[in-house]
Amino acid sequence: MADSGAHHGIDYIEIPVLDMEAAKAFYGAAFGWRFNAYGPDYTGIVDGARGEREAGGLRRVDEVVTGGPLVILYSDDLEASEAAVREAGGEVVAPIFAFPGGRRFELLDPSGHRLGVWGA
Repeated sequence: MADSGAHHGIDYIEIPVLDMEAAKAFYGAAFGWRFNAYGPDYTGIVDGARGEREAGGLRRVDEVVTGGPLVILYSDDLEASEAAVREAGGEVVAPIFAFPGGRRFELLDPSGHRLGVWGA
């Protein structure tokens, strides 16, 4: 059996999106993600943290249901990440704030998903 990561660890995050090209433009500009296109309705996410292994995917849907688990990304430079999100067209809905263990901000992507970004 191939080793895909830690047993029961989160291995892959799939993000439903309304507009594939807008989602790729946003995530590429805001976080530097690269993509493996598998057709007009699915694109794999290569975030660099795992080398060339995909960390997730963007799946085109007709309707996005928001809510559910909060996906939180890590940043070495929280202020630069927040600025990149704004410049890429994302909406920062909770500016940088302190919490036990560090600081973070929260954003909405072009499809309305809420994500967090944290750093020390």
